[in-house]
Amino acid sequence: MTELILLVEDDEALGPAIEFSLTSEGYRVFRETNVKGAQQRFAQQIFDLAILDVNLPDGSGYNLCREFKAVSEVPVIFLTALDDEANVVMGLEIGGDDYVTKPFRVKELMSRVKVQLRRKKQKELPDLVLKSGHLTVEAAGGKVFKEGCKLLLTSQEYRLLLLFMKNAHRTLTRDELLSSITDADDVLFFDENTLSVYIKRLRDKIEDDVKQPEFIVTQRGRGYRWDKDVNSE
Repeated sequence: MTELILLVEDDEALGPAIEFSLTSEGYRVFRETNVKGAQQRFAQQIFDLAILDVNLPDGSGYNLCREFKAVSEVPVIFLTALDDEANVVMGLEIGGDDYVTKPFRVKELMSRVKVQLRRKKQKELPDLVLKSGHLTVEAAGGKVFKEGCKLLLTSQEYRLLLLFMKNAHRTLTRDELLSSITDADDVLFFDENTLSVYIKRLRDKIEDDVKQPEFIVTQRGRGYRWDKDVNSE
């Protein structure tokens, strides 16, 4: 089945060029140039990926990301000229799955698109249900529940959660975590700061008190450990 991509880019030179490249790769692309158009399009169609420019004529790609993530688990890649650390961190913390700064090479963007779409399709532990404390993971559908309420996790957060739960009570070093949650295509795009952002985001969603985490515990100078028993069904 052809993957559907929502592209929100108002630059009349860059937007059509990205659309052409994605279409050439076999994707079906819906391009919008503003927030209002993107909202309407997203309400009408289920997308496999959203590529959002941050600065739009009538608003921000960050706000679009928040809206999309509130109702779906669609992967989001940000496009922006803002490459300072604060903007990258903010983009990741509000739910973005990747962040590409302008100018960029089309080949790099296509690589990142493929990574996100591949992760979306991956179903780890396909017939397993994992339980730990008040968390339940239905691996077949990639669903995570906290006290019966469904959590919306990004593909990277979900992969990280499974990695921790499959290695309960074992300290995982930062290098182990990075090598386990990255693929050959994107290993260069991740570093320890990015990993810290993902850990923080995951804690925000699963912990009752992020200042005193019960699940993901920091082992200073060593890494992180899942500190709860995990049962499988």
